[in-house]
Amino acid sequence: MNCKQAHHALCEAQDVKLPFFRRVSLRLHLSICDHCTRFGAQLGFLRKAVRKYTDGA
Repeated sequence: MNCKQAHHALCEAQDVKLPFFRRVSLRLHLSICDHCTRFGAQLGFLRKAVRKYTDGA
C-alpha cells in the first residue's frame, strides 16, 4: 500500500469497516509511515470536533 492508497483507506474507514486484508495493509503502512499516521490522527481529530460541534448546536 502506498500513501495515496492509505489516505483513501483512512478516509473510507471513517464511514465503513474495511475488509480484513485492507485493514492489515493499512496498519502495516501506518507502522512505517509517519506522514500517513499524522493524517489519520488529523482525520480523527476533525471527526471528533465536528461531532462535538453538531451535538452542541
